[in-house]
Amino acid sequence: MILAVSKFKNPPSQPVGYRGRFAPSPTGPLHAGSLVAALGSWLDAQKNRGQWLLRIEDLDTPRCVPGAGEQIQDQLLACGLAWDEDVIWQSERLAGYQKAFEKLNLIKLLYPCSCSRQTIAHTLAQMGIQTPRNQEMVYPESCRPEPLITYSSEDLNNTNLTWRLALPPDCNITFVDEVLGVQSQQLNTQVGDFVIRRNDGLFTYQLAVVVDDALQGITHIVRGQDLLSNTGRQIHLQNILGLPTPQYLHLPLVLDEHGEKLSKQTLATPIQTQNAKEALAELRKAAKHLGLRQLPDSENITIAEWLLAATHAWKA
Repeated sequence: MILAVSKFKNPPSQPVGYRGRFAPSPTGPLHAGSLVAALGSWLDAQKNRGQWLLRIEDLDTPRCVPGAGEQIQDQLLACGLAWDEDVIWQSERLAGYQKAFEKLNLIKLLYPCSCSRQTIAHTLAQMGIQTPRNQEMVYPESCRPEPLITYSSEDLNNTNLTWRLALPPDCNITFVDEVLGVQSQQLNTQVGDFVIRRNDGLFTYQLAVVVDDALQGITHIVRGQDLLSNTGRQIHLQNILGLPTPQYLHLPLVLDEHGEKLSKQTLATPIQTQNAKEALAELRKAAKHLGLRQLPDSENITIAEWLLAATHAWKA
């Protein structure tokens, strides 16, 4: 449920029926943290007798590992997590992102930016603003023009520039997370004008995920808390583009021994799914992290039987 959004009109009503999704990036095989997100989103779809879709977010091509998307699918199927409908690959969806990009330009909400991270950090330091470790730098609007204008096709095709979304004043986004409750983010002071297309020509996650969730008719998003800070930007984009806003549920992260989020960048160990026994063991660890208790621990139970029990536990 959305309590308050930016100054733009409320999005249109959502499609009837529950439609969830799991959207991994193919930067390597699934690890324990990504299996928690997959299992949580799958169980929520089962609880609501809805559909569960799979989207491979291979838009950031420099980080993608050849064959990882197929490996992820094999791992999910080994764990009994089958999806409905065909898999969508973001690398095949560029025309949809371009159309949204051009719409943002027509309504005068885009502008080019030539600032490097070093330049932004230097500007913020001169303003007396220090960005904590592992936190995004708030863009200081160094390149923002006044007034905002509509750019030509030739300008938009310049892939040597970063393109940012101009935020309105006092852009505060408030929404209700199904587990964490009311969440609020002041985009101007916590994010700043954020990037829509990078200077290598690639569209950003923020734009692509919003366009694809609308394309697939997603009504509920269950994902890790590492993506919670992205939600305000995505709701703002949904409103600007006239797209529906799903319900959100953010799951607790799996951390390593140093208290850092498990990720492929930190060499998280892939889950083991070579046989049913290994896959079931990985599912049990994921369920324990999700707080599901009193699940069958018999060695003779099948994955399908265990998943049925886990679905009943998720309902409870």
